[in-house]
This record gives sequence, C-alpha cells and structure tokens, in this order.
Amino acid sequence: MGAMASNLEWKKGSAELLILSVLEARPRHGYEISKIIEQKSEGKLSFHVASLYPLLYRLENRDWLKGHWVERAGQRRRRYYRLTRAGRRVLASQQQGWQQFVEAVNRITGGVTEAENV
Repeated sequence: MGAMASNLEWKKGSAELLILSVLEARPRHGYEISKIIEQKSEGKLSFHVASLYPLLYRLENRDWLKGHWVERAGQRRRRYYRLTRAGRRVLASQQQGWQQFVEAVNRITGGVTEAENV
C-alpha cells in the first residue's frame, strides 16, 4: 500500500474524532470545520464537500451532532453544528481510545511517547 493510500485510510479512521474535536469548543458550519482541520494539520488533512457533508449528516443522525440553519443579511444560509450530550460522551471515549492507540503504536515503532516528552 502506498503512502497516499495509507493517509486516506488513517483519515477515514479518524474523521469522526477530528470533526467532534473541532466542535468541542463551539458550534461551527461545515466549511469552517474543514478549514480548521486543514489549518491545524498544516495542510496534511483536508475534507472535500463530497465526503464532509455526508459524514456530518451521519453524525447528526446518530444524535452526536445537532445542526441548525442560520441566515444572516448579505450572507448565504449556513448550517451550524454543535455537539450533543451523546456526542460529548463519544468524543471523550474516542479521545481516550486514540491516545491509547498512539501510545501503543509509538511503543512498537520507537516513536516518542507523551511521557518521554515531559
């Protein structure tokens, strides 16, 4: 498997965690979510409309997100998403699971663990 295919698989496996994490602080609209992920990952991760919005709808159907439309004068209508109580529980669980996964991979690959950084 090439590096590009690996990156796509990693992104697919972490997409929910990334989106929930971005929404932890406050509600955001889809375009803003994608831009934050792209900026914070220094351009290494990006979501295209064709994959982002179906994922947002799926998370909303699971009751992890709640969306509402906002209309402002002179701007196009945007759908803002916020975490629900269930979404916050899922996020906490996924963050813990992700941390354990990263630590395990680092132990195997010889990567630096957070404890070693302190």
